[in-house]
Amino acid sequence: MIGNSIESYWKKFQDSNPEYLSIKQPQSFYFCDKEENANECTELVVKKIKQATSPSVWWFKKNKVSFPKVGDIAIVTNWYGEPKAIIKTTKVEIVKFKDISSEYAFTEGEGDRSLDYWKIVHWNYYKGEMEEFGESPDEEMGIVCEYFVTIW
Repeated sequence: MIGNSIESYWKKFQDSNPEYLSIKQPQSFYFCDKEENANECTELVVKKIKQATSPSVWWFKKNKVSFPKVGDIAIVTNWYGEPKAIIKTTKVEIVKFKDISSEYAFTEGEGDRSLDYWKIVHWNYYKGEMEEFGESPDEEMGIVCEYFVTIW
């Protein structure tokens, strides 16, 4: 059921944006690891407030997933897998946790958009995802700063 919903969402987007007709349906995902946060981030993307995301380099390596690239398209869903927005990657850079800027934290758009908020929330997130593997974050770890625009 959800798959069809995502397929119809993509088809509707393509019908309204013929320049994307030759592109196969992209990946779909939600942000964060908890329902409340995932749904909140999705709403921020829809409102074009959240325009970046920050997975760790550790996560990409641990999961053997390729880094995002400029031009990548993705369908953002809520926690339940319902499609809510389509984003396009505009810039990708790897920055050490300790070097994340207040401008970047603002662009990511979460909470009060401050660097202090960003550091606390993301540190706890990285800590949570690494703990089950007996690992922990550090100030030198690489963060994949993926900037995007909401195109639908």
